Amino acid sequence: MPAPEPVGDDFSRPGATAYAAEWARAVRRIGFVPLSAAETERLLVSLTERLARALRAPTFSARPAEEVGRALVEAHLTEPGVLDWSVQALGDRFLPWVLPAREDLPELRERIASLQGAVAAGFSRALRDRVFSQQERIARSAWQARDAVEQALRDSEARFRAVFTGAAIGIGIAGVDGHIIEVNQSFADMLGYTVAEMRQMNVSALAHADDAAGMWELYQELVEGKRDSARVEKRYYRKDGSVVWTDLAVSLIRYDDGRPRFTVAMIEDITQRYELQQRLRFQALHDPLTGLPNRTLFFETLGGVFAAAGPEQRVGLCFIDLDGFKAVNDSLGHDLGDRLLQVIARRLSDCVAGRGHLVARMGGDEFVILVDSGGGLDDAVEVAELALAAVSAPVHVADQQLAVSASIGIVDCPAAETSAGELMKAADTTLYWAKAEGRGRWAVYDPERSAADIARSALAANLPAALDRGEFVLHYQPIVSLLDGSMVAVEALVRWQHPELGLLGPDRFIGLAEETGLIVRLGAWVLRQACRDAESWRRAFGESTPVVSVNLAARQADDPAIVETVAEALQHTGLPAELLQLELTESAVMGSAGEPLRALHQLADLGLRLAIDDFGTGYSNLAYLRRLPIHCVKLAGPFVEGIRGDGAVADHRDERIVDALVRLAHALELSVTAEAVETEVQAERLRALRCDTGQGRWFGPPMPADDIRARLAD
Repeated sequence: MPAPEPVGDDFSRPGATAYAAEWARAVRRIGFVPLSAAETERLLVSLTERLARALRAPTFSARPAEEVGRALVEAHLTEPGVLDWSVQALGDRFLPWVLPAREDLPELRERIASLQGAVAAGFSRALRDRVFSQQERIARSAWQARDAVEQALRDSEARFRAVFTGAAIGIGIAGVDGHIIEVNQSFADMLGYTVAEMRQMNVSALAHADDAAGMWELYQELVEGKRDSARVEKRYYRKDGSVVWTDLAVSLIRYDDGRPRFTVAMIEDITQRYELQQRLRFQALHDPLTGLPNRTLFFETLGGVFAAAGPEQRVGLCFIDLDGFKAVNDSLGHDLGDRLLQVIARRLSDCVAGRGHLVARMGGDEFVILVDSGGGLDDAVEVAELALAAVSAPVHVADQQLAVSASIGIVDCPAAETSAGELMKAADTTLYWAKAEGRGRWAVYDPERSAADIARSALAANLPAALDRGEFVLHYQPIVSLLDGSMVAVEALVRWQHPELGLLGPDRFIGLAEETGLIVRLGAWVLRQACRDAESWRRAFGESTPVVSVNLAARQADDPAIVETVAEALQHTGLPAELLQLELTESAVMGSAGEPLRALHQLADLGLRLAIDDFGTGYSNLAYLRRLPIHCVKLAGPFVEGIRGDGAVADHRDERIVDALVRLAHALELSVTAEAVETEVQAERLRALRCDTGQGRWFGPPMPADDIRARLAD
């Protein structure tokens, strides 16, 4: 090809820049470009100038165009469309942009064609070289990786062989058919076989007859590929027939396609640990003194009974407490008491042996028998009778012969209707009933009685707050002269205006107040309120005011401050002492040791009256009674009831008793009030017997203070 004439200054740099900018836009449209737009344009301006210089060189060479093609590949502009656009644009657009002043010479066209081919060739060779280089790197990496894997596999096999051979725990490999493929020496030694002997065995030959339920099924799931691992505590037979407890961990090894291949078992001998655990569990669940199950094991067993109980199953329980055991401990010492408990525990176990009942020690001298049978209450009662008989037989301990008894609370009820906690609460309540009824006996749980006890306890708990809230009120029952029918006195009777239960009589709460000690506070309130009411009547009616009679409970009478309490009530209310009468029972008057109550004389010195309530029902010492400052006796209601008349034949014995009591009281210069006068016939007979006053429904029921005021006004 002839050399073209020099182009001189016809080369256009702005044209080259514009061409490169269009080239860059085309490249970015074609595909991903790893360079920024500015970087791409700078690269292509440089390549455009190189192509322009090659085109106008005096001696033409297409080599710069090959370098341009290679440069495109090195810049990662490798999309096929990039080469297409670059080659085509070199023929169609290059000359007008970079040589705008030259004519379209044939020589330049030939050079352009050579440049196009050289760009394509350089691009292809560079792309081929890159592919070859990448393939070589990939192959080299693959060889290196294969070598590394093979070395790692050899290392892994060496480590596994070292672990397998030298491990202190047993390791075994078995096929999915159970045939043992390999075991290590530790496993063989653990079971007393040689390695060769175990290679001839199947894992089923090592199974213990008493393996836990589901153990073999678990292994079957493993070899069938349904699970990948399992861990259990399992027993194996040694070659000599003895048993070894093991911690067994089995893993499934699969083929590449997921099919089960074989199993690997890791077996640790835990026989000593297991036996220690069993000893510790026995100690934790059994009483160290008697060897019986303790309360923990009892409640575990009871919980299991409730968990497994059907809708009709019943649960029976005998709750046993020794009578007087504390006295044995205190008088003979705890060592002898412990030996007594051991004997009783053995007897209780023996008396129900073979019946399937659980006997447990709950603590102290309390035992419980869980009655495991379908006989219901009859079975529980039979067990209680056997237990009472076993306990009551004389006990010989050292050189002592001891006689003890027991009280037993029996509960038998459907399991579906109760819980373990409720069952024990009922048993404890029933045991209390048995002791309260005289000891040495059993009592059966009664839901109605329990409900009454609970209600009674609720009332007792609410008593202090009720007193603080002012829920108590006084009613007064008239005491009438049998001579002229005038109301000479009233008896103050306390009532509880309960916010939920309504008006409660003293029979519902006085006993509770005495048991809880609240009777002293309540009695003081009654005394003050009765004095206030009586003083208000005195101011309104003067000499017509009746005497107000207030009951003193035995606990009040024993209170060292009783004289001070009465004196303060009279002083604060202004009531004259002669308008106050205090009623005491015979036992309160005589005191706990048969001595007259010392405070009686001090109370009498205040100027008030003293009366003995329910006279004739106690054990009064008449010699003492004669010397006491008593003013009145009140005949007990049962004597008066015997002379009712009301259509029935009167009991002449009761009438003669009343006559004798009236005569005795009058001989002691005491007035007599008859209680519980219900009929006119009773009133007439009492009048004929010279009884002084009467009290009862015939003369009027207990009524509020305002009704007494109205009666006085009339």
